[in-house]
Amino acid sequence: MARSIRHSLFAALAGFTVLICAVYTGLALVIAYVTEDMLVDRLLERESAAIAAHFHAHGEVRAPAHDFIGIHRGTATLPPEVRVQAAGKARAEIFAGTGRHYHFRALDLQGAHGSQRIYLLADVGPLLVVAKLIEDVGGVVIVVALGLVALALLLAWLLARRLVSPLLELAREVRNVTPEGTVAFSARRRPDEIGYLADKLGTTIAGLHAALRREHAFTRDVSHELRTPLTVMNNVLGQAGPRPLGTEEVAQLRAGLEDIGHTIDVLFALARAEHIARESFDLRGAIEESLLRLVDGGWDSEGLVLDLPDRLDVTGNRHLARLLIDNCLGNARFHGAPGLRIAFGPGAQGGVLSIGNAVEPGRAGTMQGFQHGQDLLRRIATAMGWEIGFHAAAASYRVDIVPLRR
Repeated sequence: MARSIRHSLFAALAGFTVLICAVYTGLALVIAYVTEDMLVDRLLERESAAIAAHFHAHGEVRAPAHDFIGIHRGTATLPPEVRVQAAGKARAEIFAGTGRHYHFRALDLQGAHGSQRIYLLADVGPLLVVAKLIEDVGGVVIVVALGLVALALLLAWLLARRLVSPLLELAREVRNVTPEGTVAFSARRRPDEIGYLADKLGTTIAGLHAALRREHAFTRDVSHELRTPLTVMNNVLGQAGPRPLGTEEVAQLRAGLEDIGHTIDVLFALARAEHIARESFDLRGAIEESLLRLVDGGWDSEGLVLDLPDRLDVTGNRHLARLLIDNCLGNARFHGAPGLRIAFGPGAQGGVLSIGNAVEPGRAGTMQGFQHGQDLLRRIATAMGWEIGFHAAAASYRVDIVPLRR
């Protein structure tokens, strides 16, 4: 493709150059020959006027002033080739087969003593300088013309290379783009159409790579994140066998279904993360809404400590933030003991939101583990420009979230 563009442009420029050279060369020859003929015709016209004036004044035909002009009183004395080609014509230009060149003019003389027709025949062969000039310096002219054509072709090649070079560089950079690498085209800062093309192409490719990464992450997360709750549910059903499920087993199945529902919500939210705009909102309000949903679902809020400012303004996506808070509180509710503490204190980038509680010892054998879902939570935080950290100990668990303050 790159060679085709360069060669096509060079062929177009070279063809245009040769065409212009040929046209102007032909035009110059035409102008030279026409000028030469007009000069000869002008001399013959002046001579005709002088002879007519002399005949009108003296009644006789005087000899021409130029020796290359002859006077014939009848057509019989004209050369045969002139007589044939000039028959019935008042003026003519005749190329004889012997290489001679004539200008013919019939002249009717009027005077006091009568009228008379004569014929002026100019043998202008010795006066023709264009053909002689071509014979003498034609070789030099051809050499100079070929040199100029070669120079023009060289300039056309350099021009084609200069014009196509940014496109070739852009094509090379596009070929070297990988889904894992960054998309940064060197031509994007150019102020012309190539810069606009490079900028739009880079944005499009970057968006395509981001979509492919999200699709790959979605496929990977579906396979990874849903396997754990499904395995737990299969184990519960396998251990139950034909007997009815106990209360704790039903609770585990219900928790597994809720976990799958939360995971699917998070996965779809992350798959659409690039198309969800950021906004400023009150994070305290989102936390209180999540707590109310837990209470409505039967969670005992005894021992809850809420140490938050009256208003906690942050920048992010309200939907992703709700999913983040819901998952953190859901883990605390399922795995932790009573005494959940949610606090916002000083820290990096304007403050840290901490969600922590003690781990209930009696659930150590049945809980899925706090590690499950952490990758998804990190991806949620990263999508909003937030930071998140997990701190697990034998008897306690804490999640630190650093939101982006406005």
